[in-house]
Amino acid sequence: MAKATFSLAFLPLLVMFLFFNSGIQKQANAADAVKTWCVAKPSANETQLGSNLEFACSQMKEGCKEIEFNGPCYMPNTTISRASYAMNLYYALSGRNPWNCDFSGTGLVTTTDPGYGPCVYA
Repeated sequence: MAKATFSLAFLPLLVMFLFFNSGIQKQANAADAVKTWCVAKPSANETQLGSNLEFACSQMKEGCKEIEFNGPCYMPNTTISRASYAMNLYYALSGRNPWNCDFSGTGLVTTTDPGYGPCVYA
């Protein structure tokens, strides 16, 4: 019976293959990673949004100072705008899982950055 032999001459090729293949995989993973944000659904009512705003801000260590008076995200001073900022902050700090943006069906995950001017969403 013939014995199978393994030549060490192929070892450098194997190492190069594994090295380059891992680099290609990392690039593919980076391209697949899509940034997401959580915003309030336009159909959500003021009461729901107010509850979302209150809940999300209560979960933050430093609250929602960016949407307070004279904060970079204070304007426009609408419930939907302020709730969207707070909901996104909660979503981002909770791991960006879809369920962290549900807010009883009033949240919406988007790939469009909702930030504007001086207001940067996490």
